[in-house]
Amino acid sequence: MAGAVEAKLAALGLELPGPLQLPSSNRQPFMLVGRTLYLSGHGSALLEDESLKRIGKVPSEVSQEEACRTARGVALKMLTTVKQALGDLDRVAQVVKLTGYVNAEPDFEAPNAVINGASDLFYELYGQTAGRHARSTMGVATLVARQCVEIEGIFLVGGETP
Repeated sequence: MAGAVEAKLAALGLELPGPLQLPSSNRQPFMLVGRTLYLSGHGSALLEDESLKRIGKVPSEVSQEEACRTARGVALKMLTTVKQALGDLDRVAQVVKLTGYVNAEPDFEAPNAVINGASDLFYELYGQTAGRHARSTMGVATLVARQCVEIEGIFLVGGETP
């Protein structure tokens, strides 16, 4: 049975994608330490949604608006990992912090606007109290596989650990 957060996703016309497949066995998509869930960087190159721009420099190859939509897609992929870790998206007591990286041209000054795509989705789903979070954003010279966006996250977990 879907919880409140999954019902909100459905109301937005969104579905959780498949789980993150990391390219190496020396790391994993998440670490649950006590009541803190740490997500590895989720990069746009690993998204399945073909409608999103996954590769390229912002804004010369991927517009700021396209990159923002991609960041929202990355946040959706992160939610799949949260569900994998916790069994239920409603167990998130607080979105604590996001760190977003944008593969940007040197003069691009709006990586924050790109990562708003992710921040806005978490805020829509978890509300003003649990969805508002700390955040860092940065433009970088390159990301693995030329992906345009990568985001990592920290979440506070409520309820029983499965």
